[in-house]
Amino acid sequence: MSHKKTIKIALAGNPNSGKTSIFNALTGAHQKVGNFPGVTVEKRLGHIRHENYDITIVDLPGTYSLTAQSLDEKVARDYLINETPDIVINVIDTGCLERSLYLTTQLIAMGKDVVVDLNMWDEVEKSGEIIDAEKLSQLIGAPVVTTIGSREFGVNNLLSTVINLFENGNSFHHHPPISYGPLLDDLIVDITDAIAQSGINISGTNDRWVAVKLMENDSDVWSIYRDEINQNDALKEKINHAIKHIKLTISLDPEIAFEEGRMGYVAGIVREVVKTKSVNRMQLSMLIDRFLTHPVFGYPLFLVIMWLIFNATFTFGQYPMNWIDNGIHLLQSFISGLLPAGPVSNLLSDGIIGGVGTVIVFLPNIVILFLGISLLEDSGYMARAAFLTDKPMHFLGLHGKSFIPMLMGFGCSVPAIMATRTLESHRDRILTILLLPMISCSAKLPVYILIAGAFFGVYAGHVVFSLYLFGIVTAVLIARVYLRTIIREKSTSFVMELPPYRWPTFKSVIIHMWERTKIYLKKMGSVILIASVILWFLGYFPRNNNYTRDYDLEIKQYQQLDTAGSAEKIRELERNKLSEDLEYSFIGRIGKVIEPVFQPLGFNWQMSVALLTGFAAKEVVVSTLGVLYQLGEEAEKSTQSLAVKLKNDGVTGLSAYSFLVFILLYTACVATVLAIKREIGRKWMSFSIIFQTLLAWIVSFVIFNAGKLFGL
Repeated sequence: MSHKKTIKIALAGNPNSGKTSIFNALTGAHQKVGNFPGVTVEKRLGHIRHENYDITIVDLPGTYSLTAQSLDEKVARDYLINETPDIVINVIDTGCLERSLYLTTQLIAMGKDVVVDLNMWDEVEKSGEIIDAEKLSQLIGAPVVTTIGSREFGVNNLLSTVINLFENGNSFHHHPPISYGPLLDDLIVDITDAIAQSGINISGTNDRWVAVKLMENDSDVWSIYRDEINQNDALKEKINHAIKHIKLTISLDPEIAFEEGRMGYVAGIVREVVKTKSVNRMQLSMLIDRFLTHPVFGYPLFLVIMWLIFNATFTFGQYPMNWIDNGIHLLQSFISGLLPAGPVSNLLSDGIIGGVGTVIVFLPNIVILFLGISLLEDSGYMARAAFLTDKPMHFLGLHGKSFIPMLMGFGCSVPAIMATRTLESHRDRILTILLLPMISCSAKLPVYILIAGAFFGVYAGHVVFSLYLFGIVTAVLIARVYLRTIIREKSTSFVMELPPYRWPTFKSVIIHMWERTKIYLKKMGSVILIASVILWFLGYFPRNNNYTRDYDLEIKQYQQLDTAGSAEKIRELERNKLSEDLEYSFIGRIGKVIEPVFQPLGFNWQMSVALLTGFAAKEVVVSTLGVLYQLGEEAEKSTQSLAVKLKNDGVTGLSAYSFLVFILLYTACVATVLAIKREIGRKWMSFSIIFQTLLAWIVSFVIFNAGKLFGL
């Protein structure tokens, strides 16, 4: 028995196999997110203790195979080879056994110690299908357990099986070689023996797997061993002879021949272990899909579903939004009353609480939006949305697989850009990434809600929905421009998997919603807090004591009069004092310099400054307006006060909508821009910044001036 008391587990499985549910069930709250070494693909790590073992669990990207065609597949394969986890848990959607076992055969062929997890076992039992798990274990030479990840059923047994395998090794199981048919098997043995005799250093996998990959002309494996093979004429000749022999005798490329061999091997296993063929559990899903993916009715149904989510975001979010707003105002009043008037009191009350509070007040709306998206993902409808949009996406020169990152872009552009790694074509990645910033992310939602609520009243929800549609339509048109100018390559084809519909579990939905909400909350304590303090400083200094003293004297005179009209006059003087203070400050001077650039769009200098600071994070636009318009104490609620002041400052409904369109289209935030640089390079990042800013200016100019022509 090994004395080692730590175990490193890799969690591998197809997308939609319930791998995330298993990871959450295993690790609970003991998770952290990082990047795989050398690349920006996100990984999740979990640390737990079980039976006196310290266990680290690494959640690999969801993948159908390890052929390393997409970036996610390459990352998963490289991790398995280079990091050499002790055990691989292969999570399988039991209802799609044949498709899932294709990945299992590749894991076994690599020589990994595998525990096969037949997940979603309850759905198989309900369907009436009988799967002989014990026979499956015998055939593949690996322990097999059954789980229901969404209910945490079988998780302890899964961990115990992992430990048992770790402690007993080959005495507990033994993987039989994967059979590809007599011809290919003979060639594999021949090349494997040649590799063993050559003395090539094979680490992280085995000679047989390397032999297969060399015959498949796998570019990554060849890049590792090319120099050593070129120095061994006998081995090189054997490999070339094997490749030619496969092409001559089977009339197929070796890669296709081995793929068909794996599929045949898996089909044989399935015939052995599936005792009773059930009524296909996809039948109900197919019946529902007749309506939801209908070529005519599917599109309006999709728009209705999205419209309901966005209107729920605005309608139901209003109540908790008002509660938070009241709490922020009470906290501001408390701080103002606790500390003497001056820079410190002003910084805490109006700079920090006012700046951050103006943004955090929209947290309920963000949570509701993420809740809706999580429900769509966990129910299986998200895959239908991708399937439904495949034809329209072809008009963009893309396919439905690109729709998934775009839909993720409604939450946050950064993970959406990272999600493009699942696209096999570099051309598709570039085009999708360039279009993503035109999608309305959650950071833009607070600006939409504030401005639309202030200027469009009961129609605010419709206005917000129109902005989301406007962004999609603009992305379509810009994609056509790109395809005729800077991106001329043809799109690749793809097949979209439609998993069965499932009832979303409460825990899974909450975890997904919380993971996205955390990103928003982290901004409160970092980017937005820092931006609010900087904005307060720029708006508070320098002070013009000459006219400030004049205002103070005049206000004091009216306070002594104590007449019916003196209170209104005092409020007017305080507003004028604040306005002149701001215009004299650093931020006012910056605003006056850039105001001529945005004046043709109907924006005042405060809105112009807000656009400038919005480059840090789009939520900072709201924070900036909050700081610029609320440096003094107000009896009204903060967001209502801000809305009133925008109107009093001459901002009309037309200029407000023009402003919202500019927010929608202009350059993305710093985090997104850096993500673009990481994924596709500095050149495309620079192009994105310049092009989007010019596009936003032109479109907003057209909307504002065309609206004026029509008397809006």
